[in-house]
Amino acid sequence: MKKLAVIALGLSGLASLWGAPALESGIDMANADKSARIQDDLYLAVNGHWLATTEIPADKSNYGAFTKLDDQSRDRLLALIQELAAKNNAPGTDAQKVGDLYRSFMDEARIEKLGLQPLKADLDRVAALKSLSEVAQAFGALGKIGVESPFEFGIDVDAKDSTRYLAVISQSGLGLPDRDYYLENDERYQQARAAYVVYVEKLLTLAGTAPADAKKAAKAILEIETTLAKAQWARVDLRNPEKNYNKYAVTKLPQLAPTFPWSDYFQGLGLPSLAQVNVGQPSFVQAAAELLVATPVETWKHYLTAKLISAYAVALPAAYQTAHFELYDKVLGGVPQDRARTEKAVALISGATFGDSGALGFSVGKLYVEKFFPPDAKARMDELVSNLMKAYATSIKGLTWMSDATKAKAEEKLSKYTVKIGYPEKWRDYSGLRIRADDLFGNVKASREFNYAYEIGKLGKPVDRKEWHMTPQTVNAYYSASTNEIVFPAAILQPPFFNVKADDAVNYGGIGAVIGHEISHGFDDQGSQYDGDGNLKVWWTDADRAAFVKLTKQLVAQYAAYEPLPGQHLNGEFTLGENIADLSGLAIAYKAYRLSLNGKQAPVIDGFTGDQRFFMGWSQVWARKYRDADMARRLKVDPHSPSQFRANGAPVNSDAFEKAFDVKPGDKMYKAPAERIRIW
Repeated sequence: MKKLAVIALGLSGLASLWGAPALESGIDMANADKSARIQDDLYLAVNGHWLATTEIPADKSNYGAFTKLDDQSRDRLLALIQELAAKNNAPGTDAQKVGDLYRSFMDEARIEKLGLQPLKADLDRVAALKSLSEVAQAFGALGKIGVESPFEFGIDVDAKDSTRYLAVISQSGLGLPDRDYYLENDERYQQARAAYVVYVEKLLTLAGTAPADAKKAAKAILEIETTLAKAQWARVDLRNPEKNYNKYAVTKLPQLAPTFPWSDYFQGLGLPSLAQVNVGQPSFVQAAAELLVATPVETWKHYLTAKLISAYAVALPAAYQTAHFELYDKVLGGVPQDRARTEKAVALISGATFGDSGALGFSVGKLYVEKFFPPDAKARMDELVSNLMKAYATSIKGLTWMSDATKAKAEEKLSKYTVKIGYPEKWRDYSGLRIRADDLFGNVKASREFNYAYEIGKLGKPVDRKEWHMTPQTVNAYYSASTNEIVFPAAILQPPFFNVKADDAVNYGGIGAVIGHEISHGFDDQGSQYDGDGNLKVWWTDADRAAFVKLTKQLVAQYAAYEPLPGQHLNGEFTLGENIADLSGLAIAYKAYRLSLNGKQAPVIDGFTGDQRFFMGWSQVWARKYRDADMARRLKVDPHSPSQFRANGAPVNSDAFEKAFDVKPGDKMYKAPAERIRIW
């Protein structure tokens, strides 16, 4: 998240533009726990009443500020999509595709009538596999239509040559969220493994496998995935970009894993002439290749059958969707109730998260922007980002732990940032995608094939620096190291993150800190290894890197002490990049806020000074509740710290926070000045 707010968002400009006699504080005091002291717990004091009185909706694993905005975005999209579905749109247009995809998804009677028939041809191909070479080819062919196998194949910017694309093979193959679900013996993970076996057995039985054979096959699949889990790299190791860069000529892959039929795999992917590939985790590839040979073809057929059905559960009858919900939402997320079908329809069409643009995400995104993102909002964000960049540059100059030579290169990298706000300049072209109102399965499969073709079509072409990896309707933001860009979709640019009716303080504490967060990712433990052109390259002196590591180790220790669940602490190394971005983003946003005042005193609104509202604005965006199962999952797979520790973890290191609320020794939010961590 990122950047700084500017003078153009000053009081007089906003008041005259919006015709308001006075600006609001932007702090929702109805959410506050007035019995809690900010000096002891900023998060609880600002959000405590909301936390105590809010129930997580039955169809959600967690709920908070982000979720509420996501709900709003989804409701808006649903209205747009249903409007298109009610019309007779011209064939081949985006409107026709969006409307017909929705209609095909909502035609439950037809879906139930067809049963597993739409998947029969693909299931028959799996059932016909006779050799390990054919299994390897199936890994590639099924990957093209979104089916998981031990290898995940994709296209990314070459980390050491940001002008070109490079094919990538990464570890994959697990049906549970993380390797630890297979390897740890905590009761929660034992229950997850047992539920997974039941799920796989259910899918195989529904597909016609005899119950006894399905039970045996499900246990064998768990054994396969446990072996894969043992070979997978831990998530901390996956954060090391240098370690995960291992470029091979495809002709040399047999030297890495001689037992794997590589030519068959690439034939399945439709890339028989591929020249180079980055193997993210070579030791895993070696282990997976050995597992291929050690496992009977019949077992691999069961494995791929289960993966195929699971991947297409969204397009199959209720029995398959219910089985999917029971495992992935109920057991692993603690969610008692499934989502409404209309909500699932929006997710399929629109997508939701980073890298997930849905079947037609940018098509509906264009409609979303036209209706819900006015040009003046983009203009204000442009100014905010500009000021935050200036504040970050000033901060770099003032660093005491970094040499002048490295500072100059850091400033150069900052000057090369690309900023994307709201929506892409060029919209995605879906003209090659065929959608029918009476064929949900065919639509889902076609969209996956279309997206795969889109990705491999990048090979051999210059990197498209205008491409977006999030749709405008996504409530999120991101930094890309390989393109050195920060991106803010339209949907996050609203309260509590950005409130055009509020005084500057809360906007700097909200969207300003989000902007600062995303800027800071270019200088966190991962992003700092890339130069201003997006290349993985050493640009620090050894002494500066050592000083940086010393500071980050202090941050690792701070967050590792937090205990979200009894006996389960945060992994300070896994969450380090996000914690650096939170710490630095908040610090830079505060500097930008002070600059925006032009030496004047901020007004006192609702009894709070500007500095106080800044930190309260930061805290209120993190209001969130989690179910225990979801929290346990996040501790393994989410590089972000849980919201409570994001809200409190950065301010305890801030001199400005101490001064704003007169925090003293003995207060729980007090940290001695010598112990406060300051990185950027």
